[in-house]
Amino acid sequence: MKRGYATGAARKERILATALLEFAENGYRGASLARIAERAELSQAGLLHHFKSKELLLIAVLDHRDELDSRRFDLGLTSGADALRALVGVVEHNTRVPGLVQLFSVISGEAVTPGHPGHEWARRRYRRLRANVAAALRTGAERGEFLAGLDAEAHADRLIAMMDGLQTQWLIDPEQVDMAAVFRGYVDDLIAMLRP
Repeated sequence: MKRGYATGAARKERILATALLEFAENGYRGASLARIAERAELSQAGLLHHFKSKELLLIAVLDHRDELDSRRFDLGLTSGADALRALVGVVEHNTRVPGLVQLFSVISGEAVTPGHPGHEWARRRYRRLRANVAAALRTGAERGEFLAGLDAEAHADRLIAMMDGLQTQWLIDPEQVDMAAVFRGYVDDLIAMLRP
């Protein structure tokens, strides 16, 4: 690897980490490229050399977060009850990274408007997540681990809604909401319900 490339890659990583914090703290609209550049110890021109706009930086941060999560928790490698337990692992991991959870919640909330730069990212992400969870449930049914004929998409929707809703409650009142325990209980109940 060439030294310049390594330095450039490390700088991009630093920018993404810094931008993630800025977006998590201030949302997309409140985040400032000047503040991100300053926190990353770059000039604003230096930041714009790597990411041509605030919108492109946001999308890079969101993609980076998804990439990190997919490396940790790949639902394509599991199915059935193991896939549902992997989702519990995601929620447990999220309790250790509240800044990432806050970023996701803030950007997802802002992205409900079609003009927001994160709107298409959020749509793609939910479609991908729903398809992956539904596929894992269907595979569990095909293997006889779950009831045949289960409505995989409806269960996927409910699982995702539970995860997102618990995240919001946990961010607002972490002393009262043990999102990992509540989600683990929900998954245990669902597994018991889906068993033949």
